[in-house]
Amino acid sequence: MSQLASLFPIGHIYDLVVSDNGRQHAFVCLAALLIAFLAIRTSARMTRAFTWWPGGVESGGVHLHHFVWGIFLMLGSGFLGIGLHLHEPWGGIDAAVFGAGAGLTLDEFALWTRLEDVYWSEEGRSSLEAVAIVGIVGLLVVIGVRPFDLDAPASAIAVSVAIGCSLLVSVIAFLKGRIVLGVLGLFILPLGLLGALRLAHPRSPWARRRYAPQSARRERAERRFEDPTRLGARASRRLADLIGGRPSEPEPPATETSAPPA
Repeated sequence: MSQLASLFPIGHIYDLVVSDNGRQHAFVCLAALLIAFLAIRTSARMTRAFTWWPGGVESGGVHLHHFVWGIFLMLGSGFLGIGLHLHEPWGGIDAAVFGAGAGLTLDEFALWTRLEDVYWSEEGRSSLEAVAIVGIVGLLVVIGVRPFDLDAPASAIAVSVAIGCSLLVSVIAFLKGRIVLGVLGLFILPLGLLGALRLAHPRSPWARRRYAPQSARRERAERRFEDPTRLGARASRRLADLIGGRPSEPEPPATETSAPPA
């Protein structure tokens, strides 16, 4: 048992990275978010596959999406955390409730941003992307990476320049459709710079503004991002299908039938 513990020193890593630096609540919140997301996504897939699974909740004939419960959990735990000085274990419990509410809400990110039920459509994949981005940011916070490297001793001018550079490269990465690299660039400048220098997504604001139709850059971007046979595209789709379930096939357009002659 001691040899196994030496190979996988989970407790030691937690004490070294999280516990000793006062980031326990951030760790609990992130863990609860991911667990709640995986649990509700699994429940939705079970509802889709089996008629005997309990499914959603209805009130007065209206289906209550689970992001509603998530909002209530975040509001309640947020007010408690702000208004009260919670001691342990209540502070950790409040962080877990907030994380669970965030997981339920982000699982339907595509729905509440588009204001239509796209959960099982191709557009619904944006919910998985939102959870991935929040999870990456949460992990960086848990391990102690701070945005703009604010802990580094430097003059006000140097700090302002560092913040300005980080914001600039992150905004350019966002405009190019490199959302993950843009978010990471707020914490780690070289990653944001990588996103700012790489080819833009063909449907991004940057490409629509700066890549002329039929131009070499436009064609390169379309080949890179919109070719479903690429290895990266296939791997990304398989991972998304594994975690979030395969999207439903789009319904064929309805054909108009002419009325029979009188």
